[in-house]
Amino acid sequence: MKLLRLIPDNTRFGFMKFRAVSFPFSALASIVAVVAFLTVGMNVGIDFKGGTVVELQAKAEKADIAAVRGAAEKLSLGDVEVQEFGSKRDVLLRVGLQPGGDKAQNEVVVKLRSVFEKDYDFRRVEVVGPRVSEELVQNGTIGVLLAILVILIYLWFRYEWQFAVGAVIATMHDLVLTVGFYAVTQLQFDQTSIAAILTIIGYSLNDTVVVYDRVRELLRKYKKVHIDEILDLSMNSTLSRTVVTSVTTMIALVALAIFGGDVIRGFCLAMLFGVVIGTYSSIFIAAPILIYLGVRVGDGTGADEKSAKKE
Repeated sequence: MKLLRLIPDNTRFGFMKFRAVSFPFSALASIVAVVAFLTVGMNVGIDFKGGTVVELQAKAEKADIAAVRGAAEKLSLGDVEVQEFGSKRDVLLRVGLQPGGDKAQNEVVVKLRSVFEKDYDFRRVEVVGPRVSEELVQNGTIGVLLAILVILIYLWFRYEWQFAVGAVIATMHDLVLTVGFYAVTQLQFDQTSIAAILTIIGYSLNDTVVVYDRVRELLRKYKKVHIDEILDLSMNSTLSRTVVTSVTTMIALVALAIFGGDVIRGFCLAMLFGVVIGTYSSIFIAAPILIYLGVRVGDGTGADEKSAKKE
């Protein structure tokens, strides 16, 4: 049975010559992302800033979004978001954090029930206080940083230090641009977004490790070939796998973004951006950075080769 190959086996595309463009482009994009994060900020959701989330289901055949929004605004609860999700009967209502602690948040639920209980069933009610939201922000940040640290340690033992540093630089590149994507697009940033970021990191690293494995293999095989040619050959030999993986993943994400409803649309859009950036960074950042980190043909790269020398 012949394997599916979207890219011919004899492809000899010169990826490394684009490093003079990809590095400045990534540096500029990272600066824009950081500036957007510091100036515009993140559109944090109820999970991180605190507030109340209520899931309603109309008793009639269709929910009246405009009527729900108007009735909620008359309660003078501050920031109120109303959106349809799932079926035509389902409504998601978000109310911002109220001054007065947990008691004030509970009063919000009482007011909402008094207005909507006649025409809507309350399927889910979540109240997130300021203390809980601060803990979620802290735990989410710690979780992402610990994930990157563990990955660094793993790559340090699996490869030479140049490969570990290159993978971490590419990962941080993806992380910064993804955060910038949230800041620029103002997609709501909540606990689902943390899951999206961790998934993007895992996807990008998996792609990078596949490339690095091929680089290490070819470094052992060819002793008199320039490092640029080794990296180009590695990119081309894994290009078909990279394209197939990226395209199939994006097809699934596009379908979920279109038909999955508002609840997971933000997650899917972030993942689509992450797949593109992760694929780009594994080819145009993680690979060429090895040249500047001092990887040379015949250096004895890789943990397996170090073990062989000891023996």
